Amino acid sequence: MTLGNGLRVLLAPDRTNPVVGVAVHVDVGFRSEPQGRTGFAHLFEHLMFQGSESLEKLAHFRHVQGSGGVFNGSTHQDYTDYFEILPAGALERGLFLEADRLRAPKLTAENLANQIDVVKEEIRLNVLNRPYGGFPWILLPPVLYSTFANAHNGYGDFTDLETSTLDDAAAFFDAYYAPGNAVLTVVGDFDPDDAAALVERHFGDIPARPVPPRPTFGEPAPDGERVESVVDAHAPLPALALGYRLPDPATDLRGYLAHAVLGSLLTDGEAARLTQRLVYGDGLVTDVSASAGLMGAPLDARDPDTFTVTAVHPDSVDPRQVVDIVDAELATLAEKGPEPEELRRVTARWAGALYREHDRLMNRMLALGSAELVHGRAELSDELPAEIAAVTPEAVAAAAASLRPDARALLVLTPGADV
Repeated sequence: MTLGNGLRVLLAPDRTNPVVGVAVHVDVGFRSEPQGRTGFAHLFEHLMFQGSESLEKLAHFRHVQGSGGVFNGSTHQDYTDYFEILPAGALERGLFLEADRLRAPKLTAENLANQIDVVKEEIRLNVLNRPYGGFPWILLPPVLYSTFANAHNGYGDFTDLETSTLDDAAAFFDAYYAPGNAVLTVVGDFDPDDAAALVERHFGDIPARPVPPRPTFGEPAPDGERVESVVDAHAPLPALALGYRLPDPATDLRGYLAHAVLGSLLTDGEAARLTQRLVYGDGLVTDVSASAGLMGAPLDARDPDTFTVTAVHPDSVDPRQVVDIVDAELATLAEKGPEPEELRRVTARWAGALYREHDRLMNRMLALGSAELVHGRAELSDELPAEIAAVTPEAVAAAAASLRPDARALLVLTPGADV
């Protein structure tokens, strides 16, 4: 259903356990940030937990935890989400809390300064002072992509964060946190009519505001191999990352999913092709991973999206040795495709994992909300296991053939002091 102010609402009752989940997905992520404000989408996620016009700072935490619930939020390439899991009897409390901060978060100079410091410390902990901290999701995009939206550091530049003002925060909220730019998802033990009435009560009077035009982030694919080297002072071993462009899931979902299955065939489990060849066979790497999605999750972003292959290897190994074997395995799959039993094993394991994952209310709720916001089809979340199981050897062969050496990025990471 859609409220008068434009808020889209998904209601997914599940009476098997006395638990409910409430999530709000907002159509703004790293790629929507203006130049000069890198990291602002993530910073704003923090600000949204700092109280509202109705509740003082930390009250949101106390109300959720006092009900026996849990909460969190996260920032992605194309969206930011906020959610809580609560006992079924606390559904109205969860709806009130999410509506309250969507209506009027407490944006103050003190909160802004505090959260800038928190985000800077998070960057130090997770990126700057951690081995492989920005590898590959921060370091690879500027090699594969050319535009600011696709290439910049979504965690944020310290200078950009430090020069952010309260006016910047207010403008960001007004532009992106309009009800019509968000999806509310409610999952769990509730009556749909009762829940719909509660949603209208708490969210219906949030004033409608103009919804920002959704930008397109499309750009031409690389017309050659792009190579870049970086130094990581904390890394114990060298590493490399390969980045390729994925098909647009909006126009070629099956082609996109064939790439996702290809990633599993290459590195998912001890029997996977690159694992067998690079780790157990030639012993050239200590770790190798391939996946559809820049941040490791397929279908988590709109076009353009990224297929990545990463590997960590000893100092004695030339990164081009690893790249050559990746190319050879892709060429073999492009020519012959996977063995039917090999493909069946991978797709069955993945489909089973999706079913198990969606048994958890939180995972199912977030998958429904993100599928609706990013792809316009919440039902895609439920269709994925069958779609994965339907991927054919021919589709995987075509996916492997599309990962060409002359249209990719190669990032080479070297340990040592950056001089």
